[in-house]
Amino acid sequence: MTNRERFERALAGEDIQHPVYAAYDWFVRNRKIDWQSLFDQGLGEIKHAELTECERPNVRITEQKREQDGKIRRDVTWVTDIGELHEWYLGEWRMEHLIKTEEDYRIMHRALSGSRYAPTNVHFAAAEKEVGQNGVTVGGLNRTPLQRIQIDYAGLEKFSLDLALESEPLFELIELMNGLKLEELACALQTDAVQIKLWENLSIETMGPVVYRKHLVPLYRQMFNLMQGTGKKIQVHYDGKLRLIADDIRALAFDGLDSLTPAPEGDISIAEARTNWPDKFLWMHPNLGWFSQPQDQLAVKIRQMAKDAGPRRYCLMISEEVPPNWETTVPVVLGALKQID
Repeated sequence: MTNRERFERALAGEDIQHPVYAAYDWFVRNRKIDWQSLFDQGLGEIKHAELTECERPNVRITEQKREQDGKIRRDVTWVTDIGELHEWYLGEWRMEHLIKTEEDYRIMHRALSGSRYAPTNVHFAAAEKEVGQNGVTVGGLNRTPLQRIQIDYAGLEKFSLDLALESEPLFELIELMNGLKLEELACALQTDAVQIKLWENLSIETMGPVVYRKHLVPLYRQMFNLMQGTGKKIQVHYDGKLRLIADDIRALAFDGLDSLTPAPEGDISIAEARTNWPDKFLWMHPNLGWFSQPQDQLAVKIRQMAKDAGPRRYCLMISEEVPPNWETTVPVVLGALKQID
Protein backbone atom coordinates (compact mmCIF):
# COMPACT_ATOMS: atom_id res chain seq x y z
CA MET A 1 0.00 0.00 0.00
CA THR A 2 1.05 3.60 -0.55
CA ASN A 3 1.43 6.02 2.35
CA ARG A 4 -1.82 7.68 1.30
CA GLU A 5 -3.69 4.40 1.41
CA ARG A 6 -2.21 3.55 4.80
CA PHE A 7 -3.09 7.02 6.12
CA GLU A 8 -6.65 6.80 4.85
CA ARG A 9 -7.19 3.38 6.41
CA ALA A 10 -5.71 4.53 9.70
CA LEU A 11 -7.88 7.64 9.76
CA ALA A 12 -10.92 5.50 8.99
CA GLY A 13 -10.23 3.35 12.06
CA GLU A 14 -9.01 0.17 10.40
CA ASP A 15 -6.42 -1.98 12.16
CA ILE A 16 -2.84 -0.90 11.40
CA GLN A 17 -0.18 -3.41 10.39
CA HIS A 18 2.38 -0.99 8.96
CA PRO A 19 2.13 2.45 10.63
CA VAL A 20 2.89 5.60 8.63
CA TYR A 21 5.89 7.75 9.56
CA ALA A 22 5.57 11.15 7.89
CA ALA A 23 7.24 14.57 7.93
CA TYR A 24 5.61 17.99 8.02
CA ASP A 25 5.95 19.78 4.69
CA TRP A 26 7.46 22.78 6.52
CA PHE A 27 10.57 20.77 7.31
CA VAL A 28 10.70 19.40 3.78
CA ARG A 29 10.79 22.99 2.52
CA ASN A 30 13.12 24.43 5.16
CA ARG A 31 15.66 21.75 6.11
CA LYS A 32 18.31 21.10 3.48
CA ILE A 33 18.58 17.35 3.73
CA ASP A 34 18.12 14.54 1.21
CA TRP A 35 14.36 14.16 1.59
CA GLN A 36 13.99 12.16 -1.59
CA SER A 37 16.24 9.43 -0.22
CA LEU A 38 14.00 9.21 2.87
CA PHE A 39 10.83 9.18 0.76
CA ASP A 40 12.34 6.38 -1.32
CA GLN A 41 12.80 4.39 1.91
CA GLY A 42 9.16 4.83 2.91
CA LEU A 43 8.89 8.15 4.73
CA GLY A 44 5.62 9.97 4.03
CA GLU A 45 4.72 13.65 4.01
CA ILE A 46 1.94 15.66 5.62
CA LYS A 47 1.02 18.70 3.55
CA HIS A 48 -0.82 21.70 4.98
CA ALA A 49 -3.01 24.09 2.99
CA GLU A 50 -4.82 27.32 3.69
CA LEU A 51 -8.56 26.92 3.14
CA THR A 52 -9.69 30.54 3.20
CA GLU A 53 -8.78 33.90 1.76
CA CYS A 54 -9.11 36.92 4.01
CA GLU A 55 -9.65 40.59 3.21
CA ARG A 56 -8.81 43.08 5.98
CA PRO A 57 -10.01 46.49 4.79
CA ASN A 58 -8.79 48.37 7.87
CA VAL A 59 -5.11 47.46 7.81
CA ARG A 60 -2.16 47.56 5.42
CA ILE A 61 0.65 45.10 6.19
CA THR A 62 4.15 45.83 4.91
CA GLU A 63 7.29 43.72 5.13
CA GLN A 64 10.96 44.63 4.68
CA LYS A 65 13.92 42.22 4.58
CA ARG A 66 17.61 42.80 5.13
CA GLU A 67 20.65 40.85 6.28
CA GLN A 68 21.65 41.02 9.94
CA ASP A 69 24.33 38.91 11.64
CA GLY A 70 24.42 36.58 8.65
CA LYS A 71 20.68 35.93 8.79
CA ILE A 72 17.62 37.45 7.16
CA ARG A 73 15.82 40.03 9.31
CA ARG A 74 12.15 40.64 8.49
CA ASP A 75 10.39 43.75 9.77
CA VAL A 76 6.60 43.58 9.57
CA THR A 77 4.38 46.63 10.13
CA TRP A 78 0.59 46.74 10.47
CA VAL A 79 -0.72 50.20 9.54
CA THR A 80 -4.22 51.37 10.54
CA ASP A 81 -5.92 54.75 10.76
CA ILE A 82 -5.49 54.77 14.56
CA GLY A 83 -1.88 53.62 14.79
CA GLU A 84 0.76 51.09 13.79
CA LEU A 85 2.05 47.78 15.12
CA HIS A 86 5.54 46.41 14.51
CA GLU A 87 7.26 43.04 14.86
CA TRP A 88 10.51 41.63 13.56
CA TYR A 89 12.10 38.23 12.97
CA LEU A 90 15.69 37.04 12.73
CA GLY A 91 15.77 33.91 10.61
CA GLU A 92 12.94 31.67 11.84
CA TRP A 93 12.60 33.38 15.23
CA ARG A 94 10.29 36.20 16.25
CA MET A 95 12.29 38.81 18.17
CA GLU A 96 9.51 41.30 18.91
CA HIS A 97 5.72 40.95 19.18
CA LEU A 98 3.13 43.23 17.62
CA ILE A 99 1.32 44.04 20.87
CA LYS A 100 3.38 45.77 23.55
CA THR A 101 0.92 48.21 25.21
CA GLU A 102 -2.77 48.42 26.13
CA GLU A 103 -3.33 50.72 23.16
CA ASP A 104 -1.85 48.08 20.85
CA TYR A 105 -4.80 45.79 21.62
CA ARG A 106 -7.10 48.53 20.33
CA ILE A 107 -5.00 48.96 17.18
CA MET A 108 -5.14 45.20 16.56
CA HIS A 109 -8.90 45.29 17.11
CA ARG A 110 -9.15 47.97 14.45
CA ALA A 111 -6.88 46.03 12.10
CA LEU A 112 -9.00 42.89 12.30
CA SER A 113 -12.45 44.47 12.39
CA GLY A 114 -14.36 44.14 9.15
CA SER A 115 -12.35 41.07 8.08
CA ARG A 116 -14.09 39.02 5.40
CA TYR A 117 -13.41 35.35 4.64
CA ALA A 118 -13.99 33.34 1.48
CA PRO A 119 -13.38 29.61 0.90
CA THR A 120 -10.69 28.49 -1.52
CA ASN A 121 -9.59 25.09 -2.83
CA VAL A 122 -6.58 26.43 -4.73
CA HIS A 123 -3.93 25.68 -2.10
CA PHE A 124 -5.49 22.37 -1.08
CA ALA A 125 -5.61 21.12 -4.68
CA ALA A 126 -2.00 22.13 -5.28
CA ALA A 127 -0.84 20.37 -2.10
CA GLU A 128 -2.76 17.21 -3.00
CA LYS A 129 -1.15 17.18 -6.44
CA GLU A 130 2.32 17.58 -4.93
CA VAL A 131 1.99 14.91 -2.24
CA GLY A 132 0.29 12.39 -4.53
CA GLN A 133 0.35 8.90 -3.02
CA ASN A 134 3.06 9.72 -0.49
CA GLY A 135 0.84 11.26 2.17
CA VAL A 136 -2.15 13.44 2.92
CA THR A 137 -3.10 17.10 3.00
CA VAL A 138 -4.56 18.73 6.10
CA GLY A 139 -6.33 22.06 5.93
CA GLY A 140 -4.94 24.76 8.22
CA LEU A 141 -7.12 26.97 10.42
CA ASN A 142 -4.30 28.66 12.35
CA ARG A 143 -4.91 29.02 16.10
CA THR A 144 -7.94 29.92 18.17
CA PRO A 145 -7.86 33.56 19.37
CA LEU A 146 -6.50 33.01 22.88
CA GLN A 147 -3.56 31.01 21.52
CA ARG A 148 -3.08 33.40 18.61
CA ILE A 149 -2.78 36.40 20.91
CA GLN A 150 -0.58 34.56 23.42
CA ILE A 151 1.85 33.08 20.90
CA ASP A 152 1.79 35.42 17.89
CA TYR A 153 0.56 38.86 18.90
CA ALA A 154 1.50 39.67 22.50
CA GLY A 155 3.79 36.94 23.78
CA LEU A 156 3.32 34.77 26.85
CA GLU A 157 4.52 37.27 29.50
CA LYS A 158 2.40 40.24 28.47
CA PHE A 159 -0.61 38.10 27.61
CA SER A 160 -0.52 36.35 30.99
CA LEU A 161 -0.31 39.63 32.91
CA ASP A 162 -3.11 41.24 30.93
CA LEU A 163 -5.29 38.17 31.28
CA ALA A 164 -4.77 38.11 35.04
CA LEU A 165 -5.53 41.84 35.27
CA GLU A 166 -8.62 41.35 33.07
CA SER A 167 -7.54 43.95 30.55
CA GLU A 168 -10.66 45.33 28.83
CA PRO A 169 -8.94 45.88 25.45
CA LEU A 170 -7.65 42.29 25.55
CA PHE A 171 -11.11 40.85 26.19
CA GLU A 172 -12.64 43.03 23.48
CA LEU A 173 -10.06 41.69 21.03
CA ILE A 174 -10.76 38.09 22.07
CA GLU A 175 -14.49 38.61 21.54
CA LEU A 176 -13.95 40.03 18.04
CA MET A 177 -11.52 37.27 17.08
CA ASN A 178 -13.82 34.51 18.39
CA GLY A 179 -16.53 35.68 16.02
CA LEU A 180 -14.09 35.87 13.13
CA LYS A 181 -12.79 32.37 13.87
CA LEU A 182 -16.31 30.96 13.53
CA GLU A 183 -16.74 32.79 10.22
CA GLU A 184 -13.40 31.41 9.02
CA LEU A 185 -14.41 27.88 10.00
CA ALA A 186 -17.77 28.23 8.22
CA CYS A 187 -15.86 29.03 5.01
CA ALA A 188 -13.32 26.22 5.54
CA LEU A 189 -16.17 23.74 5.84
CA GLN A 190 -17.16 24.60 2.26
CA THR A 191 -13.82 23.36 0.87
CA ASP A 192 -12.67 19.90 -0.20
CA ALA A 193 -10.55 19.35 2.92
CA VAL A 194 -11.85 16.71 5.32
CA GLN A 195 -9.09 16.99 7.91
CA ILE A 196 -8.76 20.51 9.38
CA LYS A 197 -6.08 21.45 11.88
CA LEU A 198 -5.99 24.05 14.65
CA TRP A 199 -2.35 25.01 15.24
CA GLU A 200 -2.86 25.48 18.99
CA ASN A 201 0.69 24.58 20.12
CA LEU A 202 -0.94 24.04 23.47
CA SER A 203 0.76 23.03 26.71
CA ILE A 204 -1.64 23.47 29.60
CA GLU A 205 1.06 24.80 31.94
CA THR A 206 1.07 28.10 30.01
CA MET A 207 -2.55 28.96 30.93
CA GLY A 208 -3.92 26.43 33.42
CA PRO A 209 -7.16 24.45 33.27
CA VAL A 210 -9.36 27.28 34.60
CA VAL A 211 -8.52 29.60 31.71
CA TYR A 212 -8.72 26.68 29.27
CA ARG A 213 -12.24 25.82 30.39
CA LYS A 214 -13.40 29.43 30.50
CA HIS A 215 -12.05 30.66 27.18
CA LEU A 216 -11.11 27.78 24.87
CA VAL A 217 -13.68 25.09 25.58
CA PRO A 218 -16.77 27.26 24.83
CA LEU A 219 -15.30 28.28 21.46
CA TYR A 220 -14.39 24.69 20.66
CA ARG A 221 -17.99 23.65 21.33
CA GLN A 222 -19.29 26.39 19.02
CA MET A 223 -16.96 25.11 16.33
CA PHE A 224 -18.16 21.53 16.79
CA ASN A 225 -21.76 22.72 16.44
CA LEU A 226 -20.91 24.31 13.09
CA MET A 227 -19.32 21.07 11.93
CA GLN A 228 -22.21 18.77 12.69
CA GLY A 229 -23.30 16.82 9.63
CA THR A 230 -20.44 18.09 7.43
CA GLY A 231 -18.24 15.01 7.65
CA LYS A 232 -15.26 17.26 8.46
CA LYS A 233 -12.77 16.44 11.26
CA ILE A 234 -10.74 18.74 13.50
CA GLN A 235 -7.23 17.89 14.65
CA VAL A 236 -5.53 19.99 17.35
CA HIS A 237 -1.80 20.56 17.60
CA TYR A 238 -1.35 19.81 21.30
CA ASP A 239 2.39 19.23 21.61
CA GLY A 240 2.99 19.86 25.31
CA LYS A 241 1.77 18.87 28.75
CA LEU A 242 -1.89 17.81 28.85
CA ARG A 243 -2.47 15.71 31.98
CA LEU A 244 -4.46 18.42 33.81
CA ILE A 245 -7.02 18.56 31.00
CA ALA A 246 -7.07 14.91 29.94
CA ASP A 247 -10.74 14.58 30.97
CA ASP A 248 -11.64 17.81 29.15
CA ILE A 249 -10.02 16.56 25.96
CA ARG A 250 -11.90 13.27 26.19
CA ALA A 251 -15.20 15.18 26.36
CA LEU A 252 -14.40 17.36 23.33
CA ALA A 253 -15.17 16.26 19.78
CA PHE A 254 -11.63 16.56 18.42
CA ASP A 255 -10.93 13.80 15.93
CA GLY A 256 -7.28 13.69 16.94
CA LEU A 257 -4.30 15.18 18.75
CA ASP A 258 -1.47 16.34 16.52
CA SER A 259 2.22 16.16 17.51
CA LEU A 260 1.46 14.34 20.76
CA THR A 261 4.85 13.94 22.43
CA PRO A 262 5.94 11.81 25.43
CA ALA A 263 7.97 13.21 28.35
CA PRO A 264 9.87 15.40 28.85
CA GLU A 265 8.08 17.64 26.31
CA GLY A 266 4.73 16.13 27.26
CA ASP A 267 3.52 14.56 30.49
CA ILE A 268 1.30 11.71 29.24
CA SER A 269 2.69 8.44 27.95
CA ILE A 270 1.31 7.01 24.73
CA ALA A 271 -0.27 4.14 26.67
CA GLU A 272 -2.05 6.66 28.94
CA ALA A 273 -3.08 8.71 25.91
CA ARG A 274 -4.73 5.69 24.32
CA THR A 275 -6.50 4.85 27.58
CA ASN A 276 -7.65 8.44 28.05
CA TRP A 277 -8.67 8.99 24.43
CA PRO A 278 -9.53 5.57 22.97
CA ASP A 279 -11.22 6.88 19.81
CA LYS A 280 -9.01 9.85 18.94
CA PHE A 281 -6.37 9.72 16.24
CA LEU A 282 -2.90 10.03 17.80
CA TRP A 283 -0.46 11.89 15.54
CA MET A 284 2.64 11.03 17.59
CA HIS A 285 6.03 12.71 17.67
CA PRO A 286 8.77 10.46 19.09
CA ASN A 287 10.91 12.16 21.72
CA LEU A 288 13.96 13.63 20.00
CA GLY A 289 16.20 12.37 22.81
CA TRP A 290 15.50 8.81 21.67
CA PHE A 291 17.40 9.46 18.45
CA SER A 292 20.68 9.92 20.35
CA GLN A 293 20.44 6.42 21.84
CA PRO A 294 21.85 3.25 20.25
CA GLN A 295 19.88 2.21 17.19
CA ASP A 296 18.56 -1.00 18.73
CA GLN A 297 17.18 0.95 21.70
CA LEU A 298 15.57 3.49 19.36
CA ALA A 299 13.89 0.67 17.44
CA VAL A 300 12.56 -0.86 20.68
CA LYS A 301 11.08 2.49 21.79
CA ILE A 302 9.44 3.04 18.39
CA ARG A 303 7.87 -0.41 18.36
CA GLN A 304 6.63 0.10 21.93
CA MET A 305 5.14 3.48 20.98
CA ALA A 306 3.23 1.85 18.12
CA LYS A 307 2.10 -1.02 20.33
CA ASP A 308 0.84 1.40 23.02
CA ALA A 309 -1.05 3.49 20.46
CA GLY A 310 -2.52 0.61 18.50
CA PRO A 311 -4.06 -1.27 17.01
CA ARG A 312 -5.78 1.57 15.17
CA ARG A 313 -6.00 5.35 14.65
CA TYR A 314 -2.40 6.54 14.91
CA CYS A 315 0.72 7.52 12.98
CA LEU A 316 4.23 8.80 13.75
CA MET A 317 5.53 12.18 12.66
CA ILE A 318 8.47 14.49 12.16
CA SER A 319 6.61 17.54 13.41
CA GLU A 320 8.76 19.36 15.99
CA GLU A 321 12.22 19.02 14.46
CA VAL A 322 14.11 16.71 12.14
CA PRO A 323 15.75 13.95 14.20
CA PRO A 324 19.51 14.18 14.73
CA ASN A 325 21.57 11.87 12.55
CA TRP A 326 18.57 11.61 10.23
CA GLU A 327 20.51 9.64 7.60
CA THR A 328 20.63 6.63 9.92
CA THR A 329 17.92 7.22 12.53
CA VAL A 330 14.95 7.84 10.23
CA PRO A 331 15.57 4.54 8.39
CA VAL A 332 15.75 2.81 11.80
CA VAL A 333 12.26 4.12 12.60
CA LEU A 334 10.94 3.06 9.21
CA GLY A 335 12.44 -0.39 9.63
CA ALA A 336 11.03 -0.80 13.13
CA LEU A 337 7.53 0.11 11.95
CA LYS A 338 7.65 -2.53 9.23
CA GLN A 339 7.98 -5.11 11.99
CA ILE A 340 4.67 -4.16 13.63
CA ASP A 341 2.22 -7.07 13.54
